[in-house]
Amino acid sequence: MDRFVWTSGLLEINETLVIQQRGVRIYDGEEKIKFDAGTLLLSTHRLIWRDQKNHECCMAIPLSQIVFIEEQAAGIGKSAKIVVHLHPAPSNKEPGPFQSSKNSYIKLSFKEHGQIEFYRRLSEEMTQRRWENMPVSQSLQANRGPQPGRIRAVGIVGIERKLEEKRKETDKNISEAFEDLSKLMVKAKEMVELSKSIANKIKDKQGDITEDETIRFKSYLLSMGIANPVTRETYGSGTQYHMQLAKQLAGILQAPLEERGGIMSLTEVYCLVNRARGMELLSPEDLVNACKMLEELKLPLRLRVFDSGVMVIELQSHKEEETVASALETVSEKGSLTSEEFAKLVGMSVLLAKERLLLAEKMGHLCRDDSVEGLRFYPNLFMTQS
Repeated sequence: MDRFVWTSGLLEINETLVIQQRGVRIYDGEEKIKFDAGTLLLSTHRLIWRDQKNHECCMAIPLSQIVFIEEQAAGIGKSAKIVVHLHPAPSNKEPGPFQSSKNSYIKLSFKEHGQIEFYRRLSEEMTQRRWENMPVSQSLQANRGPQPGRIRAVGIVGIERKLEEKRKETDKNISEAFEDLSKLMVKAKEMVELSKSIANKIKDKQGDITEDETIRFKSYLLSMGIANPVTRETYGSGTQYHMQLAKQLAGILQAPLEERGGIMSLTEVYCLVNRARGMELLSPEDLVNACKMLEELKLPLRLRVFDSGVMVIELQSHKEEETVASALETVSEKGSLTSEEFAKLVGMSVLLAKERLLLAEKMGHLCRDDSVEGLRFYPNLFMTQS
């Protein structure tokens, strides 16, 4: 182990990565040491080992230090190994994890397999000796400069300097992130202004633009989000704001509701609406208050709260009897269904599927079997057979 030196893990000039393998443990001879879980990299010039948890713990050994290698088969409770026999450590060796070692070989234990291919590639490199083609000025042995990422005892001053460098790098990253975010917000405002302008032009030119062109323009606006989102800055924070918001919700939710069978959970609605609003996000409280006004304003949607507390938005035309009858028919065809199985068949969320089955049970069309295997619904034979 005294042949290893600390390194940054970066490849040198003319050095090429050949293969790498995770889950490799290093033995100093037959002795277990602290380097028990790392990634082993083979380059044209070095064997590099990097700790999987602490990437700054990285060390390397030049291939020129290797005398020969041999395989050691796996046994009961033991992983396969590659035994690497080494030359004595040179007198001008750079600092490493061990200053001295009584062993002239190390073992590489492959806990996640891959040793066969690694051994083959390492044998090829030892035969080809490509590291000898590197000029002496760029050789790894002659590189004496300090390397980043090397773990050594540098004292309190060195630790403080390292912490200061990390803090400066973090500040720089945060500044760049907020700079990008500011640019994004400026662009978003420009897009909203553009959508408002297009919407106003459609209103002004209503007689000059055909219905097909109007639909096409509106589809472009929807692709950018809601054309003119209702905000507190425009309508204040009282009832007027929630009324206008309810009207806008009715406009953007009707088509998605029709595609989803006339009902959506409030969670799905929240995600759908905020995705369309872009930077003008709604709070959950504002969404609930706006949904409560849907029926008061005689809009085509309504808020419904199930006995379990689950809140959904559904079309006014959504008929409970038809829903229950459809659920009964599906369960009868299959004999019995869980809420997960029912959700897959009808193409809705598990939450809504369960509520639909519970509603059918409440009306007496289904009965349940609640066991260790979960909740399963069956047709109520007392209702269907005399």
